[in-house]
Amino acid sequence: MGKVFHVDKQIANKNVEDSITEWTKVVKYGDINAENRLFGGTLMAWIDEVAGTVAMRHSGNPIATAAIDNMQFKQGALLGDVLVMIGKITYVGKTSMEVRVDTYVEDVKTGMRHVLNRAYLTEVCIDHDGSPCTVPYGLNVKTENEKAEWEGAIKRRELRKQRRMEGF
Repeated sequence: MGKVFHVDKQIANKNVEDSITEWTKVVKYGDINAENRLFGGTLMAWIDEVAGTVAMRHSGNPIATAAIDNMQFKQGALLGDVLVMIGKITYVGKTSMEVRVDTYVEDVKTGMRHVLNRAYLTEVCIDHDGSPCTVPYGLNVKTENEKAEWEGAIKRRELRKQRRMEGF
């Protein structure tokens, strides 16, 4: 078993694969802009839903999105394209979790997937009053990829702190 990453007072640990979430969507008329491409805001909303689902599955609690980092569009999506969004947890802190969501355009004839977008979201575990609370589960980091994601999340967290201090 790999190294266990957790915060004091968390009662147990879960694995990354325990909360992986995959959504499939077809780009429809209501999802496109004037150029017949997927509206970026629609994709952002879908990504937010995927990340929220991952965080709720990991924590077992309600969550709120605190930040969306590193939203990079590698290509566009067109009317009728099949999109696949895969979310997984990358980091667990005291009250927050980081979730990575990768979005692909899938060629339905070949099954090949081409990267459309990658985003990192910070989700905060909240109680029933809407106040931040401790994430009840830590995270078992078992593979080299999972360890690299964890370490990257720590760097992204520090960058967010620095931006807040600078007024952004």
